[in-house]
Amino acid sequence: MTTTAATANRPTRMDRGVNAAVRWLADRGIGLAGAQTLTVRGRRTGVPHRVPVNPLALDGRTYLVAPRGVTDWVRNVRVDPRAQVRRGRRVREVRLVELADDPRKVQVLAAYLAKWGWEVGRLLPGALTVDADAETLRRHSALLPVFEIQAVTGAD
Repeated sequence: MTTTAATANRPTRMDRGVNAAVRWLADRGIGLAGAQTLTVRGRRTGVPHRVPVNPLALDGRTYLVAPRGVTDWVRNVRVDPRAQVRRGRRVREVRLVELADDPRKVQVLAAYLAKWGWEVGRLLPGALTVDADAETLRRHSALLPVFEIQAVTGAD
């Protein structure tokens, strides 16, 4: 049985303050633990929204995990997969492709939690923990959206 999540764990006032500081630093090229800024368009307003993210490089590809679950940025990307990833002055136009039922998803989640579990462990939805085994991650994988970051070329 697969667990699904309709909403994300809501950020606290402190979380919002920390996110703003991390985003500010990433925008200036100082990525705490590899943090970068993701910019996506609002699904209803079209207004750009910026959030700090931790891209994960694995097997020659790069991924984003939403450790809170289905957040607003996830909902926005599901409507329009075009985005920007920024660290300092380096801004990349990208397309985010969700790994819904992809067999790589559990591997990506395990690697992400191994690398950033210390930072995101308290944000995880449901019964997930940073030391969850592969079977637990598979059963609850719908709680954590995962996207592959793909470069946008001139032909896209």
